Amino acid sequence: MKVTFALLVAVLLLAPALTAEPPALAVWKAAELKQRDAALSGKIGPDHSARETLADYEHHRFRLLYRDADGNPEQHDSIIDVVIVQSGEGTLVVGGTMIGKRAGGGAGEYIGTSLEGGERRVLGAGDVVHIPAAIPHSFLVPKGQHLTYVLVKFPAK
Repeated sequence: MKVTFALLVAVLLLAPALTAEPPALAVWKAAELKQRDAALSGKIGPDHSARETLADYEHHRFRLLYRDADGNPEQHDSIIDVVIVQSGEGTLVVGGTMIGKRAGGGAGEYIGTSLEGGERRVLGAGDVVHIPAAIPHSFLVPKGQHLTYVLVKFPAK
């Protein structure tokens, strides 16, 4: 009886692990991203951006963002951002001091009104950027231009 009960418990505990589906393969072709880019350009919000989640895998996610003006600086203490520029041009400001720093959407998330100092990097289509956790950063977009990028967010630890 004890062996049967132990076997039943083992099966019940292991069954979810044995039947769990691995994350699905995802491929976003260049032509599809271009169509999504065009669609987002017509959905600009008050913050001069539009975004959509391409996929969310709980511990990391893919988003597509379109900006037609400067964005507010942000900082994520435990999230790494990887940016893959799809179209347009802009400048990424990284580091420096965040002015008007206040709590953002979650623990360790901050937004501000501007960055003072920092390093500036001009970005264009095809560029890939790794932004470490806990580093303030902001995207600047020249008047009349836009910047579209895939953003991959990973936990830092």
